[in-house]
Amino acid sequence: MKVVGFSGYSGSGKTTLVEQLIARLRLAGQRVSVVKHAHHNFDIDHEGKDSWRHRQAGAFEVVVASDRRLAKIREYEVHAEPTVHQLIAELYECDWVLVEGFKHADLLKIEVWRAAAGKPVQYPNDPFVVAVCTDSHAQLPQRTGLPILDLNDPDAVAHFLLGNPERYEYRSPLYDDADAAGPADAGPGAGPAAGRGPAVSGD
Repeated sequence: MKVVGFSGYSGSGKTTLVEQLIARLRLAGQRVSVVKHAHHNFDIDHEGKDSWRHRQAGAFEVVVASDRRLAKIREYEVHAEPTVHQLIAELYECDWVLVEGFKHADLLKIEVWRAAAGKPVQYPNDPFVVAVCTDSHAQLPQRTGLPILDLNDPDAVAHFLLGNPERYEYRSPLYDDADAAGPADAGPGAGPAAGRGPAVSGD
């Protein structure tokens, strides 16, 4: 499984780029999943629905499924901020995971930056940034030796990823290879995974 993040401030164009990349990776025969950081008050359920009523009654998890899709809603019993690695561990096996947000996570990531958004850049201080995707190349505030990708050319971004897929092979830090007894305590929201390393979450 390959994992790559797309970081940048609100208004940079992350969501549009990820949407375009999903379609292009699918055309290349890849199974794609997405992990997205959301605001604390987001919800995918609706008042009055059966699943909403079950949650209101106190269910810890509600799983709703049909012959076309499945949704799982988990209510944290105490305030929790799961790491991106814990969220990736919830996913079914796939070829690529595109992570939107989590700009402070310890994942290889492409920074999405637009001068018009008026926000600072991340790449000078983040060793996990492997490329900058922008529509404002000439206005980048600091020079960089990183690859510069055209935000308006999602085909080129997909080609950049598919040109070196081994670079993005994922090893989860939720397991410690040296500990045959099993996974370390991953906290709320954790699921099965393998690998080792630090876990850092962030918007």
